[in-house]
Amino acid sequence: MATVIRLRRGGRKKKPFYHVVVTDSRSPRNGRCIEQIGTYDPLNDTSAGFTLDADKAVDWLKKGALPSERVKSLMTKSGVMEKAAQK
Repeated sequence: MATVIRLRRGGRKKKPFYHVVVTDSRSPRNGRCIEQIGTYDPLNDTSAGFTLDADKAVDWLKKGALPSERVKSLMTKSGVMEKAAQK
């Protein structure tokens, strides 16, 4: 089973809100997830718009989960990718 870290859409029309989830790569975008590790609000430009449990994210990266392009860029901005590289 290949695991990925990606965004699952929520919110309403024209007001997107995303959950950062760990899921099987074959499951649909809004399908079942293994674990929810954070949130992302693209309408909130401040640092509060992206929250992530860094310890869980690093653990999943160690286990071989691949982040999507958008999640990877968000994790790089928040410094999680550096923590994963150090450990």
